[in-house]
Amino acid sequence: MSRQQLPVVVIGAGPVGLAAAAHLAARGIELRVLETGPAAASAVREWSHVRLFSTWGELTDPAAEKLLAPTGWTAPDATRHPTGGAWAEQYLQPLADALGDRIRYNTRVTGVSRTGRDRTVDADRETQPFVLHLTTADGREERMLARAVIDASGTWTTPNPAGADGLPARGETAAADHLTHRVPDLRDPAVRARYAGRRTAVIGTGASAFTALATLADIAEAEPGTHAVWVLRRGLGGATFGGGEADQLPARGALGLAAKAAVDNGYAEAVTGFRTGAIERDTDGRLVLVGEDGRRLDPVDEVIVLTGFRPDHSLLSEIRLRLDERLQAPVELAPLIDPNQHSCGTVPPHGHRELSHPEPGVYLVGMKSYGRAPSFLAMTGYEQVRSVAAAIAGDTESADRVELTLPETGVCGGAGLFDDPAGAQADGGGCCAPAPALVPLGAGVPAAVVAEDASTGGRCDS
Repeated sequence: MSRQQLPVVVIGAGPVGLAAAAHLAARGIELRVLETGPAAASAVREWSHVRLFSTWGELTDPAAEKLLAPTGWTAPDATRHPTGGAWAEQYLQPLADALGDRIRYNTRVTGVSRTGRDRTVDADRETQPFVLHLTTADGREERMLARAVIDASGTWTTPNPAGADGLPARGETAAADHLTHRVPDLRDPAVRARYAGRRTAVIGTGASAFTALATLADIAEAEPGTHAVWVLRRGLGGATFGGGEADQLPARGALGLAAKAAVDNGYAEAVTGFRTGAIERDTDGRLVLVGEDGRRLDPVDEVIVLTGFRPDHSLLSEIRLRLDERLQAPVELAPLIDPNQHSCGTVPPHGHRELSHPEPGVYLVGMKSYGRAPSFLAMTGYEQVRSVAAAIAGDTESADRVELTLPETGVCGGAGLFDDPAGAQADGGGCCAPAPALVPLGAGVPAAVVAEDASTGGRCDS
């Protein structure tokens, strides 16, 4: 089989990975999607309880809609805001079903290389197909050849630590039984019992942190003794709680106002300028956060760490990537998404050229392409893979053409209030990810994703 007859392999069946598959299929390109989980959008399902700021109209891809049309799929109301669970069940899984056996589940990619060439070998490198090393759920090892590789695996599995220096704080690993790096589903009785009547530290300054503060405040109204300690690395300022009533995204503004109310009403206290250096055990087993400046906070029972996500490039260790030294994003893309300069609404549309690497035929897309920058949009990811699919097909004119106009508001999706009619519209659906929602998400805010400070951001779709 010639190299051109080999499939293009997409790693990850999340929102952007499935969109990539839809665009490849529309061009008649043989493809395979490899998904670690047992179903599509596995990361998104882990924050299924979180509502997106983005509407349905901003969360579906045009090529995907065309693929779904013959199946009888009906697009949800474009003006409504789904939860992660609704996004997965009403759009992402049907899209995966339409792709059929081109998707393999329960298959983990452990490495990617050139056949017979490690990253040091130049000879005939670009003529060799890619080889992906796979591990199946039952432990079997396999190999798969590919003409190109699109890595849409996201960042959901690699959250940032509580430690302010980017490494786990001293004692953080030992305290893992009382830490979570996700927005907890406090509607679940078992999860609620973990926080009700207890003192919880929330580390982070983005929409995911707002969500945690607002829901802990709801519990505090019914469960005396419930209290949150909001740990911020920066000080409180006019923009700390977002745009409030002036926010052009009402759901996002309502969430910031709810977090502010939690502080104003005494259900949460803010500790500013605190950079966590250690997490110690008190004599009664509770946790004590110790700042790098020596400050010690009063003991807490639980810690919710919502400090964003980072990419894991280990599976591409034999591939020649060119990444920005700060953001770990492709070097041509990095200045366009630098969180010191841009929010999600000011990131320009971009495609295959910004996503290319010295290794031709390899592309990082979706949340993974943004590295440590948190300002990812689903619409931007869909434009990425449209351009990449065109480039792989040899349609350079289409690949270079911008086919995306972002909303003037700079829509940034992410964690919303759980089924609160004041914060989001109910739609009967079920994150950071973590995308225009910011994938969380993922999915990938949580796949969930939100525009937040790069050092403390969360994500709700990817």
